[in-house]
Amino acid sequence: MDAVIAPLLLVAFVLLGGLVACVGRRPSPARALSRRHGEHDGRPVALHTLGNALGLTAQISEFGATLVSVRVPDRLGQIAEVTLGHDDFRGYVEQNPYLGSTVGRYANRIAGGNFTIDGQTFQVARNNNGQHLHGGVAGLDRRVWSSQPVREGDAAGVRLTYVSPAGEEDYPGTLTVYVTYLVPADRNEVRIRFEATTDAPTLCNLTNHAFFNLAGGGEILRHRLELFADRFIPISESLIATGERTPVEGTPFDFRRPHTIGERIDAAHPQLVRARGYDHAYDLGRSQGCRLAARMTDPESGRTLEVLTDAPGLQFYSGNFLDGTVQGRWIKPYGFRQGFCLEPGLFPDSPNQPAFQRAGYPSGVLRPGEKYAMEMAYRFGVA
Repeated sequence: MDAVIAPLLLVAFVLLGGLVACVGRRPSPARALSRRHGEHDGRPVALHTLGNALGLTAQISEFGATLVSVRVPDRLGQIAEVTLGHDDFRGYVEQNPYLGSTVGRYANRIAGGNFTIDGQTFQVARNNNGQHLHGGVAGLDRRVWSSQPVREGDAAGVRLTYVSPAGEEDYPGTLTVYVTYLVPADRNEVRIRFEATTDAPTLCNLTNHAFFNLAGGGEILRHRLELFADRFIPISESLIATGERTPVEGTPFDFRRPHTIGERIDAAHPQLVRARGYDHAYDLGRSQGCRLAARMTDPESGRTLEVLTDAPGLQFYSGNFLDGTVQGRWIKPYGFRQGFCLEPGLFPDSPNQPAFQRAGYPSGVLRPGEKYAMEMAYRFGVA
């Protein structure tokens, strides 16, 4: 029954949006609907659908606070799915390489899975070739969150909450995490706000790990990227940040002017060889408030995606480790370089990189009485 209800809800959202647009009045407030997504460890899991009159719909699951789906129009008004994901709940439980997930406690990699806070060393899972990745074996992406609908002005949204107990994935401190998704009435945008507090010193670096394909299928090599950063973070052979912030000038990492993803991805640059493509953080500068970090354009459909954030870093990943083993909502499994990620956050391995801290960037340590906060937005349009 759920498999039938989901597309019907999306059709209803689109028809209502078209009616409002034809009338020509100010867009009506964005809308929200909820239904059952599935069940995990005996707990029901809800799926929230947010939509506006301009043609955008987004779906968010309580499992992993996951952005399950985003559908937006192209330059001809044709609406299509632009994220990689699963049509059924079991896919997220059994076969999900972070598709749309909220990842943490520490998103990205930590060298050797160890870090030191106030002289005490902690060892967390080494779940990725000897390194710690995205919070461990069962990070925030594998947890069932609680949720409640919210409204901010004309924007419809959902606020998800998870309390990660001390010792979960061997992290110190109890971390209380909030993720709020909002869809405004007046633009095709998904806003995401991350907040967290702790009762003992710990690490916190959260992000959303949506995979996008603005064409709705095929390789992403013809997508055109602008990324507004003068420096990127080189990686070692084990894909760990070296602590350097290297100028992009004269390298295949310079996207300050538009380039297609495929134009230089196979160049014999040692950084591209190590990562099998792009899987690098970019230095956006110390916090300047929410600003435009990157813009991606698909020349075929005309769809554009802008990423805005107040985070100091942005990880650009070109889907180098999609290997055809994950069967998602496409007819064929997701393959090499068929999706991309633009993930705001702190630099990888920040707790172990004093050079970042000397340059004024956060260490990733969160203490009692402090509040972790990061905002980002996926803004869609056409060109």
